[in-house]
Amino acid sequence: MTREAFITYVEREQGALRGFLLALCCGNKDDADDLAQDALVKAYLSCAGYQDKGRFRSWLFKIAHNTFLNHKASQKAMESIDDKKFHSLPLGGDEGGPSPFQHQELYLALRTLPPKERSAITLFYLSGYNIKEIARITDTSEDAVKKQLSRGRDKLREILNIEN
Repeated sequence: MTREAFITYVEREQGALRGFLLALCCGNKDDADDLAQDALVKAYLSCAGYQDKGRFRSWLFKIAHNTFLNHKASQKAMESIDDKKFHSLPLGGDEGGPSPFQHQELYLALRTLPPKERSAITLFYLSGYNIKEIARITDTSEDAVKKQLSRGRDKLREILNIEN
C-alpha cells in the first residue's frame, strides 16, 4: 500500500477508530487519543502486509484492539504497584460538542467489565460489527464472542438496573 493510499484510508476511518477507542477507554479522551496514535503508527509500519480486500477498517480495528489490550495489561501491572491510583472520566469537553457527561453512566458501567467483554460490547453495539467480524478483530472464536456479549450484557443490565 502506498503512503497516499494509507493516508486516504486513515482519513476515512479516523473518526470511527477514535470512537471505538473512546468507548473502550470508558470516555477517557486522552487515553483514547494516545491509543489511536499508537495504533495508527503500528498500522503504518505494517501496512505492507495489508491486503486490500475492502476491509481496512476491520484490519485497523484489530490493531487498535490489540493496542488497547496491551495498554490494559501494562496499566494493570502499574496499578498493582500503586493500588491507590484513581482514574476518572475527563471533566472537560470539546467546545460546542456533546456534554462530557452524556455517556458517563455507560462509561462507568463499561469500566467494570473485563477488557474482552468490553471490547465485544463496544464492537457490537457501538461500532456495529457482527459476531463473525468481532471474532476476526479480536482473534477469538465466534462462540467466545457470543459468550463475551452475553456476559457483558448481563453485567451491564445489573449495573445499570435495566430489566430484560
